[in-house]
Order: sequence, then structure tokens, then C-alpha cells
Amino acid sequence: MSIDRFLRLGETVTLGTHTFSAEEIIAFARAYDPQPFHTDPEAARDSVFGRLCASGWHTCSMWMRYNLEGIERDAHGAWDGPGEKPEFGPSPGFSNLKWLKPVFEGDTITFTRTATAHRPLASRPGWHLVTLMAAACNGDGETVMQFDNGVLMKAAVNS
Repeated sequence: MSIDRFLRLGETVTLGTHTFSAEEIIAFARAYDPQPFHTDPEAARDSVFGRLCASGWHTCSMWMRYNLEGIERDAHGAWDGPGEKPEFGPSPGFSNLKWLKPVFEGDTITFTRTATAHRPLASRPGWHLVTLMAAACNGDGETVMQFDNGVLMKAAVNS
């Protein structure tokens, strides 16, 4: 098995779906993003959004949760490539974060990732930098969030 096949390079992988409840939106926002349109349904009605909506950071956090669950799920799959099975490490960061549509209470969001490239790191032998495109879509198929992400992957082979 090649790293490309292991990463499912170019394939959009569905990580999971999540329905955002009012209680969850309010609890997250009170702790991390206490703006009235995230914490108070009445104030949210008078806001630019017109009703209670999730913090963009909440949406990002849920993507990460489902991404990690997907990695854990995939970790139990077969590896018949050379050397040890690749394993994911930390992320050096992300770019191009966009919150394109609000996530309202009751919305069910589907989280995805697409591995678009990888390359060995000359500065860290045995490690690759994997480039991912992350996305979240609502029930109407509209993208509500997207960003580009890098993640380090320990891999004994170069391709």
C-alpha cells in the first residue's frame, strides 16, 4: 500500500455529521465566544443573523472532533506497505479559514477532509507534511466552513 492510498489522496472523506442544539451553542459560546447572537436567542433575533447561531470556532472544534474520530477509525485498517503503519502527529497550522454561512440551532452539519498532497520533510527524516482541505456543509449541501490544513505524519517511506 502506498501513502497516497493510505491518505486516500484526492478523495473527499466524510468524517461525520453533527446536529447543533441551542443548548450546545449557548454553552460553547458562554465559555469561548460570548457574543449575544451565540448566547441569547432573543438578542440573536435582533442581530444580522436573525436567530441563534453557532460560533465559527464551535464549528471548527466540531470538525476537529470528527477528524480525530475518523483518524482513530482508520487507524484500525490494514496496512500492507513497507515499514510501520504511518501515524498522524501535530499540525503546524492552517490557512484560508472561511465561515461562509451561519450554522443555526438545529442544523445538521457534515464534516469532510480531502488530502491534497504530501511531501517528505528534509528537516525531519521519517516525517511528511500532509496538506488537507477541510470543509463543513449544511443539510442543503451549502459549504458553511472551509480551511486548508497541514498535518505532520510519521512515515518510513517516501511515496
